[in-house]
Amino acid sequence: MPETITHSKAAAPVLILGAGLMGRLLAVLLARAGHPVRVVDAGGPDGQPSAARVAAAMLAPLAESAITEPCVVAMGQYALPRWQAVVAQLVEPVYLQQNGTLIVWHRQDAHEAQRFAALLAATGLALPSLSPPQALNAARLAELEPALAQRFHQGLYLPDEGQLDNRQLLHALHATLAALGVPLHWDSPWSLEQAQAHQAREGGWVLDCRGLGAQTSWSQLRGVRGEVARLYAPDVTLQRPTRLLHPRYPIYIAPKLDHIFMVGATEIENNDLSPASVRSVLELLSAAYAVHPGFAEARILELCTQCRPTLPDNLPAVRTLAPQVLQINGLYRHGFLISPAVADAVIEYLHQGSTTLAQRLGLRFEHPAHAS
Repeated sequence: MPETITHSKAAAPVLILGAGLMGRLLAVLLARAGHPVRVVDAGGPDGQPSAARVAAAMLAPLAESAITEPCVVAMGQYALPRWQAVVAQLVEPVYLQQNGTLIVWHRQDAHEAQRFAALLAATGLALPSLSPPQALNAARLAELEPALAQRFHQGLYLPDEGQLDNRQLLHALHATLAALGVPLHWDSPWSLEQAQAHQAREGGWVLDCRGLGAQTSWSQLRGVRGEVARLYAPDVTLQRPTRLLHPRYPIYIAPKLDHIFMVGATEIENNDLSPASVRSVLELLSAAYAVHPGFAEARILELCTQCRPTLPDNLPAVRTLAPQVLQINGLYRHGFLISPAVADAVIEYLHQGSTTLAQRLGLRFEHPAHAS
């Protein structure tokens, strides 16, 4: 069960660099805990430079276990009920559902499904508190997701998993910060040195949540490019995120409100922010069509490209760079999945000087030798 965040006896001021998902979430939680919070971001309130704006925002710890470590799965499991609590306290509504995740595959890719199921089984042994996957035959699959009746004959259902609307959430976090009276400085590309100069004058904490913007002070960070299609498909009715297993281009389809679907995502090891490639778009759209032919008449609202901030081991970390200066980074493709867990661990450290929650969830706290 999630832990209750205790209020600091002396609510020190906090300066947050970066107003992507992590920065906004920490700002809301800290402001509600009584801290004077100030947020500085190089972009605008729409989150345009943030990787969080280009995301499906799936909350799927077991599904993600096929490509990540048990610690990320544990953080994702912790975060599921935390998201419910966070969203309930925002001043604007956010689409959030937990209808589970559906995994499907074509008959010729049955070996890929066997490999995937074996990975999920290993995760179940490591984290027995996770709800186990349910094998689906054609009849049960059609009952669970009628839109896929007759299209697939087998599947896996992962209960309890969910998703939210990433852009609604970013907007609602921004509106909540404004309602709380938090000073928000947009189009202000502060360096870490500028933040520390502010800290020297005002005291308190600096939390660096700039993602790839922190590369100048965290050289191990790299970008992993992702490409996502945002579609309007009135002829498609999917009730939950659906993943198609394929040896070359596995994809997810995340249904949002009003027949909007996010289809993604490629992973390319570079910092390239140019528009999506023809090959990537063809693969994404052809795979979506293979899941449901109604996507043939979908309208392409956006082809989105962004780079996810990633550390060498593809795992998140918190680094104490100097007294009361923390860097929070490396959330990779798991930002929405794990950010409440990371935020709670950071707040525990601010309030109590403890990393108990971080240790329990496997979140790495680094203390570089040069930090004093």
